[in-house]
Amino acid sequence: MNRRNFLKYLAFLGANFAFTKDILAQSKKELAISEGKDYEKITKNAIDALGGISKFVKKGDVVVIKPNIGWDRKPEEGANTHPLVVKAVTEECLKAGARKVKIFDRTCNDPRRCYVNSGMANLLQNIKGVELKHLDNEKYKNYKINGVFIKEWELYEEAINCDVYINIPVAKHHGLTGLTLALKNIMGIMGGNRGYIHREIEESLCDFNSFVKIHLHIVDATRILLRNGPQGGGVKDVKILNTVLASTDPVLADAYATTLFGIKPEEISITKRAYERGLGEININRAKIIKV
Repeated sequence: MNRRNFLKYLAFLGANFAFTKDILAQSKKELAISEGKDYEKITKNAIDALGGISKFVKKGDVVVIKPNIGWDRKPEEGANTHPLVVKAVTEECLKAGARKVKIFDRTCNDPRRCYVNSGMANLLQNIKGVELKHLDNEKYKNYKINGVFIKEWELYEEAINCDVYINIPVAKHHGLTGLTLALKNIMGIMGGNRGYIHREIEESLCDFNSFVKIHLHIVDATRILLRNGPQGGGVKDVKILNTVLASTDPVLADAYATTLFGIKPEEISITKRAYERGLGEININRAKIIKV
């Protein structure tokens, strides 16, 4: 190879290396981290850091927002998603032109008490275009999951058939799984005997998260429940962090949220198995972290 051709070859390699770097940079999963005492503001900031709600919600869309409202606990007790975080996401969806925003959860305690004492009813039930609803047993439909462990299951039809599904878990301790975060919050749309999935909890949650299309995950870490989860035992179990995380990748969101508890992501078996099954990125260093 003469000198001229050799230089062309080096230029070719350099151009392709730069191209490859650009592709890798663009393909990095993104995680937005927003901190502050104004929970509505930091929630909106986290969404904006990912490109804004209009990246997900279009005019006329029906949006399902799935927080954790499972427990008869007050907001400061950390068992449920903070209502101000949910309100901020709801307002952003309506601003983007959503035709309707539906908010619901299959609760563990009495649903009426959960919706009221969590603060959700007070903040959300009178907003035009918002339907804060209790689940209707007739709207569960059997779906072929064809997963590793779960082959079929009853899921809430409105969560499956909506235009946009936004998952808003609270970050907290869980006695069985260590933590409950984005991946586990999907249990709130499951019908049937949810206790059955604990036989193979990691595979089951991966099966459901593989089947259900969730567009955005927003993890409420404004205050985290350190122990006695998932229900909690009062404010003594809570640590205030004033933080909200947002990502399209549930594994990445869970991985980072896990570090807030002083735990390595791979120590949480659900997160690790979801990564192994290709549901997202567990290595935070491989992600694009956006702090706002």
